[in-house]
Amino acid sequence: MTAWLSVLVPLLVMFFALGMERVESKMREATLRPEELEELLERPRPDEIRALFRQGTGRALELFRLRNRPPRGRRSAKRSKAA
Repeated sequence: MTAWLSVLVPLLVMFFALGMERVESKMREATLRPEELEELLERPRPDEIRALFRQGTGRALELFRLRNRPPRGRRSAKRSKAA
């Protein structure tokens, strides 16, 4: 019986820790920096305001972050021809 407990308890602790890591990562994504909210409210776009009222702060901030994200660079023509 003690052998089973010595195997079962560490496994339960490990699964609990993995579950809490998932919860923490979702909470980390949902955190709101005051600077972001200020900038969103100072210079909003119509789609961001619509999302703010219809779907909440999360969707509005998602649109805001997409707007402020630097554009992804395209691969140069030389690289695509060489490949």
